[in-house]
Amino acid sequence: MASTTQADLRYTFEQYAGWIQQPVSKPNTAEQWIQRLAINEAEIQHFLSLPNTAAQPYQASLVQIKPAQGTVPRAQFTLPAILAEPDQALKCAKDLNPELHLFTVLAETAPSGQPGYLHNLPIAVKDMTAVAGFPVTAGSASGHFEPAPHDALSVARLRSKGAVVIGMANQHEMAFGASSNNPRYGRVINPASPEHIPGGSSGGSAAIVAADVCRVTLGTDTGGSIRLPAACCGVVGFKPTYDSVPREGSIDVAPSLDHLGPIGKYVQDCALVYAGLLDLPQEPNWAVQNLDGIRIGRLGGYFVDPLESQVLGALDQACRSLEQDQAVVQAIMLPEAHMAAALQFMIITSEATASYTDRLQEQADKISEEIRIRLEIGHFLPAPWYIRAQKLRTDFNAHIDALFEHVDILICPTMRCPAPKVGATEVQIGQKIYPLHTAVTQLTMPFSLSGSPAISIPWGRAKDGAPIGLQLIAKQGDDWRLLAVAQRLEAAGHALFGKN
Repeated sequence: MASTTQADLRYTFEQYAGWIQQPVSKPNTAEQWIQRLAINEAEIQHFLSLPNTAAQPYQASLVQIKPAQGTVPRAQFTLPAILAEPDQALKCAKDLNPELHLFTVLAETAPSGQPGYLHNLPIAVKDMTAVAGFPVTAGSASGHFEPAPHDALSVARLRSKGAVVIGMANQHEMAFGASSNNPRYGRVINPASPEHIPGGSSGGSAAIVAADVCRVTLGTDTGGSIRLPAACCGVVGFKPTYDSVPREGSIDVAPSLDHLGPIGKYVQDCALVYAGLLDLPQEPNWAVQNLDGIRIGRLGGYFVDPLESQVLGALDQACRSLEQDQAVVQAIMLPEAHMAAALQFMIITSEATASYTDRLQEQADKISEEIRIRLEIGHFLPAPWYIRAQKLRTDFNAHIDALFEHVDILICPTMRCPAPKVGATEVQIGQKIYPLHTAVTQLTMPFSLSGSPAISIPWGRAKDGAPIGLQLIAKQGDDWRLLAVAQRLEAAGHALFGKN
């Protein structure tokens, strides 16, 4: 933004903020708004350059989850089953939390679960989703600190199957960032590689699994917030089809993008808990013997230009493993992928500002400056831009759906690079330099926009020890097949690198 216009822009922002009764909390706040918008100027300019469309604004439709078609029962799994040891999990959590900052609050004593196929399964729930008896704060000093009177529907379903909640997982404040450096509850430490970020916003949920406190946790994903921390921490993160897991009782960030899903040590852990989240009477047989007949589309173009060289090598190796397991791997393109960042920025910023308006007006001083500024700039994005973004999203999602006429599953890296270093604000990949949040979300956000089920699985490590994650994506409703393919690729990874 040209410096000659900044004084006028600053004055306009200040006057507009007063008109909408948005407090200007510091003398330099308007300047911070300008600086933050400058960071996203590329997305704004790209959005303005996109062609108009006659499509209707995006509106999610209820998608039925296809029945599982597996042939391998859980009894034949070779990986260890989850041990029902809530006492041990809680003790481990209390021992590690002062150092790793995994939780915002822990249970005083280990609860006992109801009978069911999740009996006494210890889990942690991201501090965005209500658990009766625990405060739900969104990881912020602006949160509600009275214990929630009722479980969110997702948590109630898991508890009805026997799961027990040992605590609320730490996260990036208000689920609006990718580092999980939380100003109130401490920076989440990545147990897999402490010098690298744990990812976000569900950083605590992934780190709890990586630290072997719980085998599975519950997270939320708006632009990659389950898959990114899973990739950074070397575990599995599964974002199901949009709204297949109910969001009732969870704090909204961007309601048209928000998903709930599990993070687990192994794919089988995510599948077991997903059955509970769907409120199924038992876990179905979903696993398969091999990938014979499965068509895999290796995404090119935007999804590989650029990639850090070790990530590209991991993708090549994984595709060879899929072929060795009898899958057919073919190149496939999504030319419209370049739209994703611009659409995501417009939609998530507008919706998050709306979701948190009351906090911004009443408790702005309790929100960290980073998050407050990012939320406040949503006031300056015109409403017609939001509607236009949702119209373009309708077209964009149709292009993604069309890919599944040719393949069953898509594959690409979860991030363009291995987990970034703690404290990084920018990431260089090839000749390009990206802001941190842009660098880590570019490959996940397209499938948040589409509501497609997507899963990140670990695939080795970079030379500096940073985990590398690969992402598999399926058509909406094809969640069980996605889990089956992911488990086969996970097994190939274990054969190459050992079990995570």
